[in-house]
Amino acid sequence: MQPGPKNSITDVSGIKVGHAQDMKLMSGTTVVLPEDAAVGAVDCRGGAPGTRETDALHSANLVEEVHAVVLSGGSAMGLDSAGGVAAWLKTQGRGFPVAKDVLVPIVPAAILFDLLNGGEKSSIDEHTYFEFGKKAAADASYECTSGNVGAGTGAKAGTLKGGIGTASLQQNSKNYTEKDFTVGALAAVNSFGSVTMPYLPNFWAWPFERNAEYGGMGAPNVFSANNKTSEKNNTNELELDFDFKSPFEGPLQTYNKNYKSGNDAFTNNISTNTTLCVVATDANLNKAQAQRVAIMAQDGFARSIRPVHTPFDGDTVFVLATGKIPLSNMPSIDIARLGMMAADCVARAIARGVYTAESLGIWPCYMDSIKK
Repeated sequence: MQPGPKNSITDVSGIKVGHAQDMKLMSGTTVVLPEDAAVGAVDCRGGAPGTRETDALHSANLVEEVHAVVLSGGSAMGLDSAGGVAAWLKTQGRGFPVAKDVLVPIVPAAILFDLLNGGEKSSIDEHTYFEFGKKAAADASYECTSGNVGAGTGAKAGTLKGGIGTASLQQNSKNYTEKDFTVGALAAVNSFGSVTMPYLPNFWAWPFERNAEYGGMGAPNVFSANNKTSEKNNTNELELDFDFKSPFEGPLQTYNKNYKSGNDAFTNNISTNTTLCVVATDANLNKAQAQRVAIMAQDGFARSIRPVHTPFDGDTVFVLATGKIPLSNMPSIDIARLGMMAADCVARAIARGVYTAESLGIWPCYMDSIKK
């Protein structure tokens, strides 16, 4: 398996991505838009979710397919963006047919909390995120921008700037019994936990990196966060304690300055989070099979963020299956393989979301931090 040509969720045929954001507001919306309705599923972990239409994705419920998935900043107000996407879809004649000439677009959505990042939130009204949704849908394309865009505009990851990340894998099998599936993931990274090891620039997701896509830092050279050798057994150990103060080689000056000065935007934002992800595949899945892939994809969160699924996070994974490639005569094996691919793509997309982000407001980005 190798990344697709764009190493993006848009390597899955028929998947488009659109973003809309306001840099002064420091917030935005991202939409993942299949060309045709796709089978959808969701898996939500963590203690602070904010979602719309996720119950419709349950395998026992009526609706089989969805027309878009929305990820947005803005906390509960950001759910309005799904209404904007639905309004745009109606203008395109797309939706679930409930009667003659009556279509209802099915647009599941999830939000992250970015209200305390220093942006001009007083300008938010009932139109803000609705318009973000309309614009993101109208601008959707087969290219996927990463970093400070869409739902990742005002995001942060631990004490680093978060953002939008994406990754893909394509299976090119020489075994005639296996199918050549493509899986892609898009993540809006706004985690309570850190994506890097304490005091080190190495990503937790380093074992899954492909082609130096997030810097090629690899494994830590010294398995000790404080560059100390364990006195207990005289071997190098990786310090696993979570420390807000130290993304890399010690407390960041930015952190100390804001923390000690009582900067409310900084101190409050420590516990305002949620990472969101959409996984897409060209496999022909039913809702129950897509749900299993969503469950397995959550492993990518655990591989790339520590701690994860906390009381402050509403970590959510959506799955879209476009149905272009049928499963083999061993569907359970296919589902296991797709879930594995999904988890790897999620971990990589999360790391890439932080790697490609740029410093904004009080949050330093990864690239600026490793220069210190």
